Amino acid sequence: MKHLRYISFALAGIMLVSCDFLKEETRTNIEKDNFIDDASEAELVLLGVYRSLIEEGTYSRNLSFYLDMGTDISQVEGSTTENWRLVPTNAYPTTDSYIQDSWEALYEGVYRANDFLERVSVKMDGFTDDDKTLATLYIAEARCLRAMYYFELVRRWNRVPLMTSTAMSYQDPSTFTQAEPEDVYKYIEKDLLYAIDILPYATDDTYRSSNSYRFSKGAALGLLTKVYCTWAGWPVQDDTKWESAAKTAQQLINSGKHDLLSDYETLWYNTCNGIWDPTESLIEVSFYSPTYSGNSDPCGRIGKWNGVKTSQISGERGSCAGNEKVVHTFVIDWRSEDEDRTDGLVDLRRDLSIANYRYGGVDWTDDQVLWVQGEDETLETALEQDADENVEQRAKQNYTPAKWDVEKYVQQGNYLVNDDRSNVNWYFLRYSDVLLLYAEALNEWHQGPTSDAYSAINKVRRRAYGVSDASVDLSGLDYEGFQEAVRKERAYELCFEGHRRADLVRWDMYYETVQATYTALRRWWNWDSNGNYTPNYVVYNYTVKGKSELLPIPQREIDLCTQFDQNPGWTN
Repeated sequence: MKHLRYISFALAGIMLVSCDFLKEETRTNIEKDNFIDDASEAELVLLGVYRSLIEEGTYSRNLSFYLDMGTDISQVEGSTTENWRLVPTNAYPTTDSYIQDSWEALYEGVYRANDFLERVSVKMDGFTDDDKTLATLYIAEARCLRAMYYFELVRRWNRVPLMTSTAMSYQDPSTFTQAEPEDVYKYIEKDLLYAIDILPYATDDTYRSSNSYRFSKGAALGLLTKVYCTWAGWPVQDDTKWESAAKTAQQLINSGKHDLLSDYETLWYNTCNGIWDPTESLIEVSFYSPTYSGNSDPCGRIGKWNGVKTSQISGERGSCAGNEKVVHTFVIDWRSEDEDRTDGLVDLRRDLSIANYRYGGVDWTDDQVLWVQGEDETLETALEQDADENVEQRAKQNYTPAKWDVEKYVQQGNYLVNDDRSNVNWYFLRYSDVLLLYAEALNEWHQGPTSDAYSAINKVRRRAYGVSDASVDLSGLDYEGFQEAVRKERAYELCFEGHRRADLVRWDMYYETVQATYTALRRWWNWDSNGNYTPNYVVYNYTVKGKSELLPIPQREIDLCTQFDQNPGWTN
């Protein structure tokens, strides 16, 4: 079977109708009786539901790294708010096209899921028993996808329309109303609980011909854990969901069906080369295609916008823009963790996650260039300057994420795509994320860390330091101390993977964190010749308490849907 996303892209023409329920355009209502006469046809249409994962408005760019910038660990390149810098600096208006694109792409996914579920329900009675078994699995997958799309909508916009059927999409926009977030979360919960009962774990799947990059029981359990933790946080703040999160994560952990990979770097080699390993990867969006045609393959921007800055070499490779930059106080804080140790152990994740180099030559092993390295300096001198937090501050603001270092990891060659696109995959949910959510949920539920909470976070830490003993284990912390430890560990383990901003929002500390980061940068940055502070952290100027935590309802929807209320702080 060809690669999942490649097939789903090709199926765009089969996928029925325009799926944004707010678009003003003529729709063709294709009869539900047509097509899907067996499980194989049902699977083809299901792959079209998966296709919404690879849009520019979803994980090709916006929902992966683009909307996650502007935190204490990453920011957008440059010192202005021009063009695509508007959104990562929180300087955008309600009419911003990127926000509109994400809203539309997510509701397109919801429509496709609803349509698939309705069509299969009409046809299943005529299937063979074996096809009914497969179709039931496909229904569970579609409900997982619908839950995932709604999860992105509710946690980013809060009060959103709940579209439970395709028929609702044909209503006059003036009839649409926004559901309370609690009701959206309950709808998501219902879909995922159904899927958990139906789907097998990835390693137990003997039904589907290929389950690569497909939802499984483990993926559904992991996603529901993340949903519960978000539900328990700001703005809904339903504390009862901490217990639900802990018990859901415990079911996944106790199953023994998933684990951490032994080597952290393997994660990035795998995702850069289209290698599916469900051991740690629970939900992964795949853009991999061994041959790129330029206009039909589902390629994304992973590693091109948010990877190591790389110059183009004609006929050899495309360039990488390095549009996502690492906030340097994050680098300093992470390094200080190891500097304070007396056993000489270092967190192996740090140098695999942050690049203090760029590529100007052909061979990455010979031609990596430190940002602080001048023409007359040796590599040794450059490394000394890199370690000195008071030297070359301006250059150090150009460090980038290193997890998607395509020049280092991609075996087929960066040249396969171009200056703007890659076929690097995106992790939406890893097993380590669930372990840390489990530790957090237990601490919040019991108002203090339990032995299982310590086991979960220490498992992540041991892999990070490459040890098998208790030398890096946490212990003896109170509720607040463990809470802070989990938050710090999530930053280190999951940095630049699209989680940080959402975490800060659900912890109700996004604005405060931006303020504190700016203060820390000012303290680190030397005075210039005119006696002014000049660290680059534009998001500080545009982040507003009570506004910047949520995205605005796109202005087009506010204009069309007259019963909609705009999110706080955003003007219509």
